[in-house]
Amino acid sequence: MLKSKTFVKKTRSGGVLKIVREHYLRDDIWCGSEVCKECKDEAPVLQEETCIESNLCPYPHYVIPDTNVVLHQIDILEDPLIRNVIILQTVLQEVRHRSAPVYKRIKDAIHEKEKHFYTFTNEHHRETFIEREQGESANDRNDRAIRVAAKWYTDHLAKATDGGTLKVVLLTNDRANKEKAEQFGLTVYRCEEYIKSLVGNPELVDRLAMTSDDQNEITGSKLLFPEHLPLSRIQTGIKNGVFIQGTFHANRDNYLEGTVFVNREGEDINEILLQGLQNLNRAVNQDVVAVELFPKDRWVAPSSVVLQDDNLNDEDTEEDENDSKLKSVASESSVLKPTGRVVGIIKRNWRPFCGMLAQSQIKEATRHLFTPADRRIPRIRIETRQAATLIGQRIMVAIDGWPKNSRYPNGHFVKNLGTAGDKETETEVLLLEHDVPHQPFSQAVLSFLPKMPWGITEEDLKVRADLRHLCVCSVDPPGCTDIDDALHCRELENGNLEVGVHIADVSHFIRPGNALDQEAANRGTTVYLCGKRIDMVPELLSSNLCSLRSNVERLAFSCIWEMNHKAEIIKTHFTKSVINSKASLTYAEAQMRIDDTTINDDITKSLRGLNKLAKILKAQRIDKGALTLSSPEVRFHIDSETHDPIDLQTKELMETNSMVEEFMLLANISVAQKIYDEFSECALLRKHPAPPPSNYDILIKAAKSRDLEIHTDSAKALADSLNNATIENFAYFNTLLRILATRCMMQAVYFCSGMDSDFHHYGLASPIYTHFTSPIRRYADIIVHRLLAVAINADSTYPDLMDKHKQSALCNNINYRHKMAQYAQRASVAFHTQLFFKNKGIINEEGFILFVRKNAIIILIPKFGLEGTVFFENKDKPSPRLSFDTEGPTLKVEEHTFRIFDRVKVTISLDASNLQHQRIRMALTEPVIPGVSVPIPESEPEAKKPKLDR
Repeated sequence: MLKSKTFVKKTRSGGVLKIVREHYLRDDIWCGSEVCKECKDEAPVLQEETCIESNLCPYPHYVIPDTNVVLHQIDILEDPLIRNVIILQTVLQEVRHRSAPVYKRIKDAIHEKEKHFYTFTNEHHRETFIEREQGESANDRNDRAIRVAAKWYTDHLAKATDGGTLKVVLLTNDRANKEKAEQFGLTVYRCEEYIKSLVGNPELVDRLAMTSDDQNEITGSKLLFPEHLPLSRIQTGIKNGVFIQGTFHANRDNYLEGTVFVNREGEDINEILLQGLQNLNRAVNQDVVAVELFPKDRWVAPSSVVLQDDNLNDEDTEEDENDSKLKSVASESSVLKPTGRVVGIIKRNWRPFCGMLAQSQIKEATRHLFTPADRRIPRIRIETRQAATLIGQRIMVAIDGWPKNSRYPNGHFVKNLGTAGDKETETEVLLLEHDVPHQPFSQAVLSFLPKMPWGITEEDLKVRADLRHLCVCSVDPPGCTDIDDALHCRELENGNLEVGVHIADVSHFIRPGNALDQEAANRGTTVYLCGKRIDMVPELLSSNLCSLRSNVERLAFSCIWEMNHKAEIIKTHFTKSVINSKASLTYAEAQMRIDDTTINDDITKSLRGLNKLAKILKAQRIDKGALTLSSPEVRFHIDSETHDPIDLQTKELMETNSMVEEFMLLANISVAQKIYDEFSECALLRKHPAPPPSNYDILIKAAKSRDLEIHTDSAKALADSLNNATIENFAYFNTLLRILATRCMMQAVYFCSGMDSDFHHYGLASPIYTHFTSPIRRYADIIVHRLLAVAINADSTYPDLMDKHKQSALCNNINYRHKMAQYAQRASVAFHTQLFFKNKGIINEEGFILFVRKNAIIILIPKFGLEGTVFFENKDKPSPRLSFDTEGPTLKVEEHTFRIFDRVKVTISLDASNLQHQRIRMALTEPVIPGVSVPIPESEPEAKKPKLDR
């Protein structure tokens, strides 16, 4: 049956276009129930015997939730208890339009066979499709469509089961919809009353999201925040230039401050500073907000105070003492920032948050404050009846809303993750908090893996260069199993050198568009945690078939240069290949071979040739202005039995680290140029923007405090300045300066060449760059492999590869996943650092001041690559006299003045007083300041020190 609508639309040229919209209706869409005798469904989903038990509905029944129930109660619907649910097409379409994350979650629930969720296409069913009536809103039409479908199911099942007891229950929290459904003769309940009636799972009530009515009942009447403007006024204001749209970023160190980054082209202002609870106006980190800009006489500097929201009382206060403290120090700097206030929320970026319950002062209370693990997220008020069992547990909580008369947002309990401090629990928390996909690979994904045993075929050899005879070897960190790259170097008959970079041919195994490809694209990157790796692709590929292990044949993508002995490229050649690596070496093993003059086998000769060329390549890069920066990286020695860290030290870099890096950089540059020459509109490239001049303020001040000058007009000027910045008898000074310079840099990002005009990579001083060398662990490299394969006629193209808009969207996801992976890795290092210091007692170490704040100094301990903060304000005892100068910047504490890079001595210990936010505590021992410095504790006995020779 066909329904069609005809309407006319005016074109830009003033003409009229006739449009016919066709809508097909069918009478062979089954109800999905196994008990139905009418429908001829071969694979029914809904089952009578697995229906939910309810005191309210003491009979077998299926559930139909409306759109708002799906949107707001998705945590309930995902629970294993909830089964036999009918998801209407109308509901699914609305959810897809209003929330992509909830849409994905409900689709995942539908695909779980044990849940028996059935999608009923009511919009194409002849008896359930309805037209929108004149004057009826789209929302009212959809509510009516849901009621009509529920009525059809009620009548259909009664008829199909000869008037049996099987019923349909409609769930809605909309009063008007509920009343109309009751008048229509339907069995209908509010979600809350239905969930409370379920048998055998009282904890499910905690997972109910609060409705607007619930939130108004538990909050006070006092107005704490300004009213948010309606979206229509916001959109008009943005259009007229009255308001500015941007993304809100909360300050990690100061809960009363945040920045709105303006994400619209053509705006004169890039970021707006917000200070104080009223001006933040209930914005949560990553929300898209509308801001009213203050006049210039109200612009202030960012606060240099470190403030944590330590008020654990569940009280609504309009302004606390920290708010006024913030105002008193906000404008001491001459660097004023545009300021403003949030007038409305355009898009919430709420997700379930990990954290812990604050210990309630009322033993039998059901209202509690939840403290998120992420300090940028405000505390959340929840109601739970299981608080006693949740104390000391890591839990997940979702925000439901933030009324204007509440100091904190309201939310609901989602799930218990496990005991705080437990390694498995904490790893789960940091993966969830950084949105790292870490679920096991699904059967759909695994089904696209090659069948074992696998081997290289004659067909493979026909279309590839056979390089198995070459003396190829890999050089990696110890314990590396996902070996992406291997190298070779040999002398040619004409006296030149042949150098090859051979990269695992992952794109041979992962074909465009299948489930394996989609999963890798979503994950974006492999995430390396301490003692754990979250693979981007299944282990069969990452650690076996794609890993270029020694003495096995592997498929590769090779970039081969002919070079002279000055490392000048004569010729570049790309080819798909077959290799057989002759050795899998660690950096230390490769270095030992190069240095030992008694070893002269082919592998060692190849390594020496590579090393010699790499030194020339590095010198050439630095001469062009490439930066050599620094960041303290640590390596843990893990106990093989307990898996606890038993030693912690900074990573040592050898010549061989640099050797591998130089050829990976060269391969990436060569490939970038090739794919851009072939596909100027859709090449996937990587750029590193030059930092704005203001980013260098702290670096320039730090150098100036030591009578040195840093020039930042170009990367070359900065590189030369850093090379010349040395202080006699202070060897570590240059490293400190480079660490600080690293903090000034912008993030490097992937982008599509057809969507950008600035390709330059600032840090590498290269006009063009991409990532080609790590396809096992980076999805960007897989795309680059596909582009290169098409460019050399080694593979065929496909539509998405040549679509610059889709490439750009892909880049956005890869950039996001890469950033989150970095944060997750840092969080893992921080957690293992805490474990390391947990049983060490108090350790004395030397450190250097990296940053000076209004009330604290931030210290780097080079031995451990560890940063910590020494505060000079105490709650429980009088604070010393403090005087802060932003120009230095310097902080005078009593009679002693601290400045950046000063050498200090501290004690290091683990402060476990806050179970959730355990932190490394540093206390000053030198210089000695009365009332601040702590006496040096006795060294721990030799017997207690860990033995590292296990």
